[in-house]
Amino acid sequence: MEEQQVRYQWKFVSKVSKKGRNFVCQSCGMVYSRWSGHCDSCGEWNSIIEEEVNFTSVPKLTGGKGGQALKFQDLSGQEEISYRYKSGIKELDRVCGGGLVSGSVLLVGGDPGIGKSTLLLQVTAALSKTVNVRGEAIKSVYISGEEAVSQVQLRAKRLGLSDYEVKLASSSNIRDIVATLDDFHSADIVVIDSIQTMFIDTIDSSPGSVGQVRACANELIRLAKKRGFVLFLVGHVTKEGTLAGPRVLEHMVDTVLYFEGERGHQFRILRTVKNRFGATDEIGVFEMTDKGLSEVSNPSALFLAERRGNVSGSCVFAGIEGSRPILVEIQALVSSSGLGMPRRAVVGWDTGRLSMILAVLEARLGIRFSDKDVYLNVAGGMRITEPAGDLAVSAALLSSLGGVPVSSDMVVFGEVGLSGEIRAVSQIDLRLKEAMKMGFNSAIIPRNHKQKQGYTGIKAIEYGNLQSLVDFFGLGERRC
Repeated sequence: MEEQQVRYQWKFVSKVSKKGRNFVCQSCGMVYSRWSGHCDSCGEWNSIIEEEVNFTSVPKLTGGKGGQALKFQDLSGQEEISYRYKSGIKELDRVCGGGLVSGSVLLVGGDPGIGKSTLLLQVTAALSKTVNVRGEAIKSVYISGEEAVSQVQLRAKRLGLSDYEVKLASSSNIRDIVATLDDFHSADIVVIDSIQTMFIDTIDSSPGSVGQVRACANELIRLAKKRGFVLFLVGHVTKEGTLAGPRVLEHMVDTVLYFEGERGHQFRILRTVKNRFGATDEIGVFEMTDKGLSEVSNPSALFLAERRGNVSGSCVFAGIEGSRPILVEIQALVSSSGLGMPRRAVVGWDTGRLSMILAVLEARLGIRFSDKDVYLNVAGGMRITEPAGDLAVSAALLSSLGGVPVSSDMVVFGEVGLSGEIRAVSQIDLRLKEAMKMGFNSAIIPRNHKQKQGYTGIKAIEYGNLQSLVDFFGLGERRC
């Protein structure tokens, strides 16, 4: 297996010395003969690091000798169906598609101190109280390469988890970890914290390098598939917020989870980016407390708990995250600017999309923002990615500019096009149902929607273009 891994790295080499020191991009794995500040393969800057690699022992596997013939089966074969473990943490089970599939590999990434280790320690403790497919108590193993066992025990004591049957170990040597876990029924749940600290002693590069991360992950994934245990890999993130290490790592695992949240807020969002056994873009909401992470069953109530009604620049957006409707408050502040280039500050939304909305309002409707500072914030530390938030952002901007508050019992959603039209969005009925449950009585929605109006108890105001929204705030006379 080690020789195959070396051969895999050889495919990236172009005119590189077979023995000595090469320069490897830590983002994509491209190998160069000399250092360069820019990677031509992935376009990253300052990602090329010198590594010592020996390619003289690359095996020749051509000819097909020594291999074993594959056995093919039909789609309706009699192979054993993978078993799903219910962790007891509903928010985690939601983002994983209903539970943890045996033999699956999950990659969990997030900023330092966001709560990754805390969450996984709580998961292993909760699973230790359940049974596996054989009717036995689940064996949970937590292996840390960053902390000593005494440090993990100290965190478990603070979280009140000292009495749970979780086996702890501190090691970063993959050879020792594989030798320990390569036994039938040795473990059902395994946590590796983190993959960037692991190393294989046959690879001449430091832990965290492209070669080490890829080789270590490959060995652990192979063992998880062979023995059928659930494997959690904790991954570090870069300053851009993406998972550190080679991009191929995300393709090797079954599920990729990002742990998001602002340091100043107690809310944490567990978001599914990839899932082979469930839906993507699903989220789980947690609240950080002194006893660890607690589930939030009603995120809308949590995000709107501190909202003040009848304040200009504030608008409630009815969004969809995965299969869950969520109401969040969008806040905007528009003020006169004395600078040659006005400020544009955005938290929780796409900066480019804000620029597009401002351009549409100014070019199509004559509402001038070019001499105004614009600040936009999604309250609660939530990040909105769907286009349905365009109309709510537009309403917050116009409300702040005109000093006219949006009604405290109104929600807004819809996509805005470049010609100023308001486009239909999906799952309108589900959004309105969540709004009614939270006590909202009216909503501004797109006019050209195909869903039947099966909702009652809420007044739906249908707009087909932004001009109607401008007239709603009485800004029709304020043109450039």
